[in-house]
Amino acid sequence: MPAERLTMRKIREVFRLKFDCDISNRQIAKSCNIARSTVGEYLFRFQQAALSWPLAQEIDDNQLEQLLYPQLPALPAHERPLPNWSYIHQQLRQKSVTLMLLWQEYKEIHPQGYQYSQFCHRYRQWAVKIDPVMRQEHRAGEKLFVDYAGQTVPVYDLHTNQMREAQIFVAVLGASNYTYAEATWTQSLPDWIGSHSRAFAFYGGVPKLVVPDNLKAGVKKPSFYEPDINPTYLDLANHYGTAVIPARVRRPKDKAKVETGVQIVERWILARLRNRQFFSLRQLNQAIAQLLADLNNKPFQKLPGSRTSAFENLDRPALNPLPSQPYQFAEWKKATVNVDYHIEVHRHYYSLPHTLIKKKIDVRITNNTIECFYKSKRVASHIRSYHKGRHSTVKEHMPKSHQKWAQWTPNRFIRWAGKIGPHTQSLIENVLNSRAHPQQGFRSCLGILRLAKGYGNDRLEAACRRAVAIGGTSYRSVESILKHNLDQKPLPDQSTADQPIEHINIRGARYYH
Repeated sequence: MPAERLTMRKIREVFRLKFDCDISNRQIAKSCNIARSTVGEYLFRFQQAALSWPLAQEIDDNQLEQLLYPQLPALPAHERPLPNWSYIHQQLRQKSVTLMLLWQEYKEIHPQGYQYSQFCHRYRQWAVKIDPVMRQEHRAGEKLFVDYAGQTVPVYDLHTNQMREAQIFVAVLGASNYTYAEATWTQSLPDWIGSHSRAFAFYGGVPKLVVPDNLKAGVKKPSFYEPDINPTYLDLANHYGTAVIPARVRRPKDKAKVETGVQIVERWILARLRNRQFFSLRQLNQAIAQLLADLNNKPFQKLPGSRTSAFENLDRPALNPLPSQPYQFAEWKKATVNVDYHIEVHRHYYSLPHTLIKKKIDVRITNNTIECFYKSKRVASHIRSYHKGRHSTVKEHMPKSHQKWAQWTPNRFIRWAGKIGPHTQSLIENVLNSRAHPQQGFRSCLGILRLAKGYGNDRLEAACRRAVAIGGTSYRSVESILKHNLDQKPLPDQSTADQPIEHINIRGARYYH
C-alpha cells in the first residue's frame, strides 16, 4: 500500500461524503483532514474500478483495496514508458490544468507507467534542468512583467548637436516569454503609461495581471504588504480591466521573468545596435522592432517552438480583449475647494458646487478635460483651458445665497481694503470689476490683502498705488512690486515726462521749419 494512502475506513468515509452527502472535494478534504488531491485520487480510482455506491456488503476492506489498487506486473524503471515532459510542461500553463490531471491522462495511455508520486518527482527533476533557479508557475494570459532595461541608447539631435539617452521599456508575458520592447525619452509617468498602452496593442489583448517593479512611476509608495499604486497607473488598469500587483521589495525572484527578458533584450537587440547612430526616437524604435521580431521567432534551446509559436498557442487565446478605445493619459492631483468655490489646476481656476467649499477633492486631468471627484463621485467636469489666471465657472455652481460664507462679499473686501488705504481700496475694486463674476476675484483679493501681514499696511498701500498706476490687477503684480522693493521708489511724473527735453546738443522741432 502506498505510504500516502490512509486506512480503508477513511477511504470509505470519502465515498460516503461524496455520494451520500454530495459535498465538494474541498469540503471532504477538510472533514477527513487529508489533501484535496488525495480525495481526487480516491474518486478517480473508484471510477476506474467501475464500482457503484453503496458498495456491496460482501466487499470487505481487502477486496476494496485490491479493486482500488490492482497489482500490476512489476517493471524495471527503465522499461516504464517515459512521459513527454515538454508536452507536460507546456500543458501546465493552460488554465486549470494540474499534474494530477496530466498523470491521469498518462495512466490511461500507459497503465503500467509511473505512479503519481514518481510522475511528479521526475517532472520536477526535468524542470530544474531547464532553469536551476526556483521556477514560478505562469498560466496562459495571466501575467505581464514590465520593467526598464538598465542600458540606454544614445540618440543624436542634428539641429542642436546634442545627445540624449533613450530609456528602453521591456514587457514579457509569463507563459510564452513573448517579448515587447520600445524606446522612450524618460521613465516618467506619461512615458510609462504610454508604453503600457502600446504593449497591450502589440499583444492584441490584455493579461489578467501586470507585475511592475517598484519604480515611482508605477508605485507611489513601495511596501512589502500594501504597495500604494500611482492613481494614474490604477486608472490605466481599470480602463483595460487588469490588475497591478507590484513585485515585492528586495524579492528579485518575483520579477525573474522580466529580469531575464531585459537581459535577453540587451544581448540580442541593444548589443547589436551598439555601433549604429540614431538621430530620432522613431528611427531607434524601427530598428528595435525589426530585431524584436527576430528574437520572438528564434527557436527555444531546450523547448520546442519559439516565443511566437508559444504566444499563439498559449497566451493569445487566453488574453482579455482590448477596450474599444486606447487609454487617454490622465494626471491625478488633490485639491482643496477655495472660498470662491474654485480650484486651481495649472494656474487656471475651475468651479465646483459651492457646497464643497473647504472640501478635499481628487482631480483627473487630461489634455481635453478636467474632472473633479469627491468621495469617488464625479461632482464637476470642465473643458480644459490653457489660459493662465482665468476662470471657468458654471453658473449652477454659484450659491444663491452664500450661507456659511455670506461674509465673503465684494463689499467686505472693499471695506477691508479701505482700512489699509485708498489706493488699496481702488486696486481691490479694479480686481473685482475685471472679472465676469466678482467671486472669481475673491482669491486674488484675499492674497493681496494678506500681504499686509508680511510687509505692513504702509508698504502694501504704496505697492497698490504703483499697481493702479501701471494697470496691474493681480496678486502676482503686487507681490512682485513688494518683493523687488519697487513700492519704495517714486512713481515717474507723467506731466514732466511729456515735456520736451531742452539741451544744447538737441536741435528741437523748430530746426526743421
